[in-house]
Amino acid sequence: MEIRNIAVIAHVDHGKTTLVDELLKQSGTLNERKDFGERVMDSNDIEKKRGITILSKNTAIYYGDYKINIIDTPGHSDFGGEVERVLKMVDGVLLLVDAQEGVMPQTKFVVKKALSLGLKPIVVVNKIDKPAAEPDRVVDEVFDLFVNLDATDEQLDFPVLYAAARDGYAKYDLGDDNLDLKPLFETIISHVPAPSGSEDAPLQMQAFTLDYDNYVGRIAIARIFNGRVKKGQNVLLLKKNGETMNGRITKLIGFKGLERIEIDEAVCGDIVAFAGFDTIDIGDTVADVEHPEPLEPLHIEEPTLSVYLSVNDSPLSGTEGKYVTATKLKDRLVKEARTNIAMKFEEIGEGKFRVSGRGELQICILAENLRREGYEFSISRPQVIVKEENGKHLEPFELLVVDVPDDFVGTVIEKLGKRKAEMVTMMPMGNGRTRIEFEIPSRGLIGYRSEFLTDTKGEGIMNSSFLEYREFRGIPYRRGNGAMVSMANGEAAGYALYNLQERGKLFVKPGDKVYAGMVIGEHNRSGDIDVNPIKGKKLTNVRAAGSDDAIKLVPPAEMTLEKALEWIEEDELVEVTPESIRIRKRYLDISERKRMAKSTVRLGES
Repeated sequence: MEIRNIAVIAHVDHGKTTLVDELLKQSGTLNERKDFGERVMDSNDIEKKRGITILSKNTAIYYGDYKINIIDTPGHSDFGGEVERVLKMVDGVLLLVDAQEGVMPQTKFVVKKALSLGLKPIVVVNKIDKPAAEPDRVVDEVFDLFVNLDATDEQLDFPVLYAAARDGYAKYDLGDDNLDLKPLFETIISHVPAPSGSEDAPLQMQAFTLDYDNYVGRIAIARIFNGRVKKGQNVLLLKKNGETMNGRITKLIGFKGLERIEIDEAVCGDIVAFAGFDTIDIGDTVADVEHPEPLEPLHIEEPTLSVYLSVNDSPLSGTEGKYVTATKLKDRLVKEARTNIAMKFEEIGEGKFRVSGRGELQICILAENLRREGYEFSISRPQVIVKEENGKHLEPFELLVVDVPDDFVGTVIEKLGKRKAEMVTMMPMGNGRTRIEFEIPSRGLIGYRSEFLTDTKGEGIMNSSFLEYREFRGIPYRRGNGAMVSMANGEAAGYALYNLQERGKLFVKPGDKVYAGMVIGEHNRSGDIDVNPIKGKKLTNVRAAGSDDAIKLVPPAEMTLEKALEWIEEDELVEVTPESIRIRKRYLDISERKRMAKSTVRLGES
């Protein structure tokens, strides 16, 4: 049976996972009588809820005499570490582009990686059934992108298919009938080269994803570049740092659709999972004991953003979560570090950890997972990781692309200008919309997404991808408004909130638990204000006409984890529990807060 290895790459929400679903169904690999639901490749709850792919996943499809290994990759640049290493494992890429949106930032990000590795793409213009679809324009955009990224003549001669993955069809020409995905299967078989390497050569396989099983320990998912591997075989592990380790393949697993099947042997070119080494890391080579030849290690891009996770020490700690101690939090972060190599963490004090990742979304996903598992903790405002080279401070910059209605262009440009963004291009898209590209420090994007949605009345689309490290640029952007901080412990009272709502936007409602130092709203003006949200009305035995009518409260602003992290400043933390998300001051005591604020000002002056 011949093997083909291919990765599906695209921008967020251009239909990668839906297409893989249909390929699985139409190849007959999935059991037709079983209902798997939509987006079967998105395995965890957060992926299903958000509709995005976070972890790269592989599946194997059998079509005629061919086994096609397909890897579904994330489209968001925060998970670029996943995409990067996956592309080293395949021989071709399926590039999906939305027939309406066209080339987007993450499209550029993943295509640049694929072309630099010499992979030949198959371009699929997806969602051609959209009313505003312009497939011909999109094909021209893709060609221009390839030229700009210095694609070879061979890469520029790419096949194009037109598809609607949701309806399960692809075609060579727009005028063809809407039948099935057979044209796509045929194109994969004819255009993706067979794996290189020899079955008779000494074994060489490289791990590109890690999994963990409580019974067999660490499981590596790897591609066999040379030779063959058998269950029970003695092999040599070659670490990236030059260390070697003898071991044995205790379990060998093959893929078929969504299933993992135990197998006895696999040959060159295939993708398998195996157990046997607890210390194996991504990029390590497993080789023949007699002829150990290491493969080139995988390069993973460094994290650009960090936050501090610490044990929850608020007055309400331990009342809502299952795991509240530093030991439990550390154990969970160690477990995360085993399989997520794009994220790093270090312990920097009693119950305090510095977690570094590729972007706000990646860190929010980790925090959301911890919360769902029953952990309680506090998290600081994200900060960019600044490098120092040749005596200069360098910070990460991003390419930001926004699609906005024409009426809001001026507002968006003005707001981004304050955040040190430089406009690169501006292009009318028709339909009353404009696409603008900016180069902006990553720092300037922290806290902007919710403001952007407000400014564009929810109609703006905003995407960014990491560009490079450049010289540090100016003072970071600060929130314009202060916070309303509780000065008492108890339950928020409707009467008190009614009197406070004219001072700003509230985050709490009557009956919510509050404590001294907790932020209960955003002040209308700059500067923090200390308030009493539990104060009730003084009761007398005299009833005043009209004044005792039911009070009218504006509904509080709902704070999600992302919104809270975007909103807070350096002196604030987000308290995360399985049931609540609260914002608090780092120092709860009012006098300590004032003392720390003075010392910070003195430090800034000196």
